[in-house]
Amino acid sequence: MSTIYPDSYYAASTNESVSRDSLQGAVEADVCVIGAGFTGLSTALHLAERGFSVVVLEAGKVGFGASGRNGGQIVHSYSRDMDFIERHYGKQTATAMGRMAFEGGQIIRRLVKQYDIQCDLKDGGIFAACNRKQMHELEEKKALWEKHGNQHLQMLGKKDLEDYVGTERYEGALLDHSGGHLHPLNLARGEALAVEKLGGRIFEQSEVTSIVEGEPAVVKTANGQVTAKYVMVAGNAYMTGLLPQQEQKSMPCGTQIITTEVLSKELQRELLPKDNCVEDCNYLLDYFRISGEGRLIYGGGVTYGAREPDKIEALIRPKMLKTFPQLKNVKVDYAWTGNFLLTLMRLPQFGRIGNNIYYAQGYSGHGVTSTHLAGELIASAIQGQAERFDVMASLPQHPFPGGRLMRIPYTAMGAFWYDMRDKLGI
Repeated sequence: MSTIYPDSYYAASTNESVSRDSLQGAVEADVCVIGAGFTGLSTALHLAERGFSVVVLEAGKVGFGASGRNGGQIVHSYSRDMDFIERHYGKQTATAMGRMAFEGGQIIRRLVKQYDIQCDLKDGGIFAACNRKQMHELEEKKALWEKHGNQHLQMLGKKDLEDYVGTERYEGALLDHSGGHLHPLNLARGEALAVEKLGGRIFEQSEVTSIVEGEPAVVKTANGQVTAKYVMVAGNAYMTGLLPQQEQKSMPCGTQIITTEVLSKELQRELLPKDNCVEDCNYLLDYFRISGEGRLIYGGGVTYGAREPDKIEALIRPKMLKTFPQLKNVKVDYAWTGNFLLTLMRLPQFGRIGNNIYYAQGYSGHGVTSTHLAGELIASAIQGQAERFDVMASLPQHPFPGGRLMRIPYTAMGAFWYDMRDKLGI
């Protein structure tokens, strides 16, 4: 894995870098966490707060993967909502997951405040409807989320939405005042510093080569090893070979993002007058927001199998201009891609191997909040309070039909079908 960040806006605007050594020799810890993205960092930080000794092993740099490349939006719930969960897995599971559905954002805000993490955190997230069908679905989402405890929601008609988004593209929207947006790489790096402040150790450029199961377990790298009572595997879309059975049940997918030059204050207010983040309701959705220094960050589309497009700007700029034609002469300064992990049912996969190896993966596009929830659940499970973790681990984990060879074309065909439905408004 590369030891440097991709050429993204986040990497170019990150807070001061901290140089971390690679693992050399043998060390011991209560818990060894594999992966320094949001899942691993949240787990390490929640464990360190509980007094556990923690070692984090990262193949690249802190936040190298999806945690440092995503759209930076605090979006609640899961990629499948509680109504889907109730239909497929029962009311009891849906109720339990509903109690956790809005916790990830609360965890982020607590960590940012408690550890003074400078990550341009701003409040308010908008789900924008492209047609009347989607507007009706947003009304149902509002009722569903309120049923499960989110009382910070507001419907916006087409006229109301003019005060929030400077485009004629949408029919209306749902505003979640408890949503928001931030600089994800700075959040990850701030969480890493918090882990270290509490005594945790983080080693970069330390790719794990194997896990030797046992009590304790031994986690090996090219130049060292960690002996630990517990292991947490948090490599997500950037992990290969460590848990082959889990790899069969998930698929890396790419999403593309561009970032404009710094916009004038007047243009910023024209595009997003209240500085909220926005995502539309299409299956292959667009998402956008204004950065801390006044750039428009715009993302969209999916490439299945983590294929990296040759010309990212050529893919995303037309989407941006469809929403904001007034940006036709604005320069794009950054364009990049990053991988998230998709599961067949679009629900996260939690589990244990034996008594002491934990994993969490496959947030299917809802990773910013769900990863932070995962860290809390895993830390509690290791501490002996596993009830909430077990709810997540009880969800079936299915392999993609057709195996590794056919999962990409099958998924792409399904996405094409849903994309056509979005365009036709049916």
